[in-house]
Amino acid sequence: MQDYIGAIAGGLTTLAFVPQVVKTLKTRQTRDISTAMWLLFCAGVALWLIYGLMLGAWPVIVANAVTLVLAATILWVKLSNRHRDADQECGTRTSLNQ
Repeated sequence: MQDYIGAIAGGLTTLAFVPQVVKTLKTRQTRDISTAMWLLFCAGVALWLIYGLMLGAWPVIVANAVTLVLAATILWVKLSNRHRDADQECGTRTSLNQ
């Protein structure tokens, strides 16, 4: 019973990331996303994944493995947009964002 509750909880919290990942991949807009928050979040999720592996707790492993992929996708897009976001904040235009 505990594993089922854990699996449902992990599934719901992991699914919560899907709309943001889809939107981020579709629009490539990441200016208002905090890099520090996503770096810390990905590190925390990675540690939860390691913890789950150490315990052999499949709900923790699966939920955090999928969440890490989703969160890392957003972080990757954010880091890829660093120069574009900086240009937009400064009000300058480059050939990349015209």
